[in-house]
Amino acid sequence: MNSQAERAALVALLRDGRRSWREIADGVEDGGSALALLEDEAGLFAGDRLAAAQAEIERWQAERLQLLTVFDPEYPENLRAVHDRPPLLFVAGRMEPRDGRALAVVGARRASPERLRIARAIAQHLVDQGYTVVSGLAAGIDTAAHTAALARGGRTIAVIGTGLNRSYPPENAPLQRRLARESAVVSQFWPEAPPSRRSFPMRNAVMSGLTLGTVVVEASQTSGARMQARLALAHGRTVFLVDALLEQQWAREFSNRPGTHVVRSGPEITAVVERLTSPGALIA
Repeated sequence: MNSQAERAALVALLRDGRRSWREIADGVEDGGSALALLEDEAGLFAGDRLAAAQAEIERWQAERLQLLTVFDPEYPENLRAVHDRPPLLFVAGRMEPRDGRALAVVGARRASPERLRIARAIAQHLVDQGYTVVSGLAAGIDTAAHTAALARGGRTIAVIGTGLNRSYPPENAPLQRRLARESAVVSQFWPEAPPSRRSFPMRNAVMSGLTLGTVVVEASQTSGARMQARLALAHGRTVFLVDALLEQQWAREFSNRPGTHVVRSGPEITAVVERLTSPGALIA
């Protein structure tokens, strides 16, 4: 298989926009080749579309954006294992093999000072234990988790709901640039894509898929963090709820679901993860 041609063919298929990414991913997996699917769909125009896609890939490379497709061995293994994985990812910075040992720390944009303190403490503990901290680069809990991990000298990855050439919220642009220099920023969207109502739930699914579990520090009934908890359980990943969340009805309901743990501190989180991921464990 010509991997460069396959990558370009996948970009060409996705850029077309007439079918959903899920449909295209299913078609490629069923047929075993994006190039064959492109030739079948585009016929005589396949060569032109392939050349345009290759030129686009070269432009991204010139901008120091790495493109990872499901054909690439560097595509994150945790994400590859979930049913709704995106067919491609863009990365600013670098992903490392140790990032497979990752946990997401998420929560409200308008977080209380106490919850921000808890998020920082959890992120610091995770870094001390050799975990990569993943979050969404939003204001509030996400920012607290990223900055605490950086201050501890650890790995922290931002999964964003825009293309990599955008920053949302704008005030986090300096943090986004720092993460790209020192760790990684990841997006499943075209580099120029603006934020949208649909893009953030998709971002949460990728955050869940990249990690071994999700820690929810603060979240309302309608928040993206609550949605990520639901997605994580659907992915078969562990969900951790900070105990103060049990003041809310949704969290009390979630706390009774298999795979959910109510915790007070970072050590409780890592104790559960180590138990579930140890050799011979029945649940990953």
